[in-house]
Amino acid sequence: MAAKLRKGDKVIVLSGRDKGKEGEIVSVDPKAGKAVVDGVNMAIRHTRQSQAAQGGRIPKSLPIDLSNLGLLDANGKATRVGFRMEDDKKVRFAKTTGDVI
Repeated sequence: MAAKLRKGDKVIVLSGRDKGKEGEIVSVDPKAGKAVVDGVNMAIRHTRQSQAAQGGRIPKSLPIDLSNLGLLDANGKATRVGFRMEDDKKVRFAKTTGDVI
């Protein structure tokens, strides 16, 4: 099955602690059904100092479930994603506006 949300997509969080926050997808794990969104679902990780890196409390984005994310359309609102064929090529489109993503 084709992925409705991909790396680089602008998304908005639909539910949970970070509801309403927007960000860009950094990575997607389709098997687990989760994605890492920049600046969303942040947690603090403690790291030990090494010769290469400074130690301390480092904020890190944790994965969020794909069902809690909505793609942003041209109007800046959440939309669902559909698929259609255009010139023998399968493309994604926004259900609200009909624009090709």
